[in-house]
Amino acid sequence: MDKPFAITLDPNSSLANRTGSWRTKRPVYLDRLPPCNHACPAGENIQGWLYHAESGEYEAAWRVLTRDNPLPAVMGRVCYHPCEGACNRGKLDQAVGINAVERFLGDEAIRRGWLFERPSQASGKRVLVVGAGPSGLSAAYHLARRGHEVSIFEAGPFAGGMMRFGIPKYRLPRDVLDAEVQRILDLGVELRLNCKVSNILETMGEGGFDAAFLAVGAHIAKRAFIPAGDSARILDAVAVLRSMEGEDQPMLGRRVVVYGGGNTAIDVARTAKRLGATEAIIVYRRTRDKMPAHDFEVEEALQEGVMVKWLSTIKQASNGGTLTIEKMALDQHGQPVPTGEFETLEADSLVLALGQDVDLSLLDGVPGLVIEKGVVKVNAQMMTGYAGIFAGGDMVPSERTVTVAVGHGKKAANNIDAWLRGETYEAPPKHELATYEQLNPWYYADAPKMVRPMLDLIRRQSSFDEVQGGLDESTALFEARRCLSCGNCFECDNCYGVCPDNAVIKLGPGRRFRFNLDYCKGCGICVAECPCGAISMIAETT
Repeated sequence: MDKPFAITLDPNSSLANRTGSWRTKRPVYLDRLPPCNHACPAGENIQGWLYHAESGEYEAAWRVLTRDNPLPAVMGRVCYHPCEGACNRGKLDQAVGINAVERFLGDEAIRRGWLFERPSQASGKRVLVVGAGPSGLSAAYHLARRGHEVSIFEAGPFAGGMMRFGIPKYRLPRDVLDAEVQRILDLGVELRLNCKVSNILETMGEGGFDAAFLAVGAHIAKRAFIPAGDSARILDAVAVLRSMEGEDQPMLGRRVVVYGGGNTAIDVARTAKRLGATEAIIVYRRTRDKMPAHDFEVEEALQEGVMVKWLSTIKQASNGGTLTIEKMALDQHGQPVPTGEFETLEADSLVLALGQDVDLSLLDGVPGLVIEKGVVKVNAQMMTGYAGIFAGGDMVPSERTVTVAVGHGKKAANNIDAWLRGETYEAPPKHELATYEQLNPWYYADAPKMVRPMLDLIRRQSSFDEVQGGLDESTALFEARRCLSCGNCFECDNCYGVCPDNAVIKLGPGRRFRFNLDYCKGCGICVAECPCGAISMIAETT
């Protein structure tokens, strides 16, 4: 019987390599947006700097981080890390401790004396920044790196804004804050302290400024009408925390009551305990789950002996330090309503922590500005209704956190820089979000999150030493390596190893891979086996 007819093709010939007609879909490499990056109000490239950190390249990691945020040691202490709440690893075991690694990098930079690179040439433009808080410092940093001459006018005696006057030392040591502020000033940024701007247009004209960024913090305490006797001692929380920066600490007494439920109320109560108060009681009109203060701060306060009276409101402060407290109850909609039941509470001082407003008097007489509900309206470029005057931080409608303020400073700087050049800044388009469902988590071993050390409880109650410690190098390195690299190839070689058709070509370290579509049959195994979801199948075009 004759042998079957067979043709042997040269594997390099065009006839041997055409597999496109076999496929209905083809694989493509792509970059997706990591959820941590997406959730960061400061716009950090978190996955980018974690990539360097997990290789032990700490300075490279710090420099990637500080392209967006010049205050990593501060942020590693006071940011409420929404990035970790979005982290895909949280659905596997525990979120990556991004905040802890950021603090490690920030502290390492201070220890090693790393400095920002000064711009190679000057733009010839002058920009005024009003306020040396997180938003103003961030804007000054980004503008200075673009070659603009920047002057910060600060009404207070020190730089830092609410980072200094609103966050206690046990959360943010002042030497850390000072070091990161100084690094920004070393770029050539001018800082004028005790220099309050009363009229923005006059100040800009006298100084020859081409643009201005307004970043005045919310330093004016909101008040509540509480009938009080002449001798009742009622203070505001902002004034109490601000006075902690002076030589004379506030005299609050042994029994301190704080009225409010935000982070400032928690900070004042914890501060009172450290100043020797035997009782520090927070009175809050709603339940714990409705309290705006972050839960971990509430828990730390309770550990330190702070007490909380939930569903309570203060009706009167009498002479002699007696407070009348009315109990509240929840109605059918979960809203607190008065019950008509009262009790008394003895207090040496009552501290009101009911929120803060911004002093907008410097804007009097500026045409075109729109002010609503105590804040300035700005457009998508963060410019006010007056050309060349931009605003951010506490002055505009937004969440009032350090991280949001830093992000505003960066965004404003991008737009100010473009405006000074007669252009309009357009943010680069974002990639699609990398979801947990696009990952293959079975490739990752269980790795518990590193826990930051805490100061012992006795010292927490009696000193202003920093409560939460940082990771050392070994634990920071371990934590950085827990990153799943969601949505972005990290060259694990899985696609290269599993492809049955040798259609994946390695391009060399740092250059990733490409597909040889002459060999690929579109089976999709590479997509199924990519740990980080950096490959997708797309329909073939006819």
